[in-house]
Amino acid sequence: MKNFALIGAAGYVAPRHLQAVVDTGNNLVAALDRSDSVGILDRFFPETRFFTEFERFDRHAEKLRRQDEAKWIHYVSIASPNYLHDAHIRFALRISADAICEKPLVLNPWNSDALLDLEKETGRRVYNVLQLRLHPKIIALREKIAAEKAKGKYDVELTYITSRGRWYDVSWKGDVQKSGGVATNIGIHFFDMLLWIFGPLQAQVVHLSEGRKTAGFFELEKARVKWFLSLDQADLPEEARRNGKCTFRSLKLNGEEFEFSDGFTDLHTKVYRDVLAGGGFGIRDARPSIDLAHQIRTAAPAGLKGEYHPMAGRSHA
Repeated sequence: MKNFALIGAAGYVAPRHLQAVVDTGNNLVAALDRSDSVGILDRFFPETRFFTEFERFDRHAEKLRRQDEAKWIHYVSIASPNYLHDAHIRFALRISADAICEKPLVLNPWNSDALLDLEKETGRRVYNVLQLRLHPKIIALREKIAAEKAKGKYDVELTYITSRGRWYDVSWKGDVQKSGGVATNIGIHFFDMLLWIFGPLQAQVVHLSEGRKTAGFFELEKARVKWFLSLDQADLPEEARRNGKCTFRSLKLNGEEFEFSDGFTDLHTKVYRDVLAGGGFGIRDARPSIDLAHQIRTAAPAGLKGEYHPMAGRSHA
């Protein structure tokens, strides 16, 4: 049995990490969050030590490290705000633990270079939760694309709309310096998936960049991708709004819809099992999507010209 600590215990994605620790037969010995709204711990690990101050959490982790190895923290799961991931990964390595970190691993590409150096110095590992790579339908699609060996490139259209209220703009998620903006916050998993399936980036352009939506085009080794990401409820298809849905996800390949809306419930558990079995996705695996998200974030919008997503024109009208 391995000992886990969780940073970001009050966050939206924390229950998935807690469930993964349970499903893999391990134990949560410490948890941290500035908010004390962590009643969820009662359902999973009521005896875990909980802290609202990092300094006390750090002291407890160090105390455990100086005891018998059976009491060490072996893994630190990181579900904190995006801009804190880098510091919390460094903390994990410093206490001789491996890190399992939510997306994005870091906001800036050069930060991942420093983490690679720290891995070498400490002998510990950094893993990124790239759970879409473990989705059965996405694995099957990747294998299908590889087997087809198409001469031309696939035309891909990605649309992801997940409506968020006014709270979003006030939270750290609404601060580009802290979240990385819309493309990083809600798009990076899809970017990683597409890079993993269709190969490395060759070119990219941003057509639209606003506070709550962004759109563009990028070319990969095997695909030409038009993409649109939005937090605006008004961008939801009429049918989705009529049915009270807050999220719309669409991925089209050569004009045909690729359906992968199910199969998400246990992906974090699959990530944990993969890591514990000696696999897992590391810093180098995460780097291409970090690079792409950074390019998108720092690019000057070109406007609606060239090959742009149809929703970009409709949304901008």
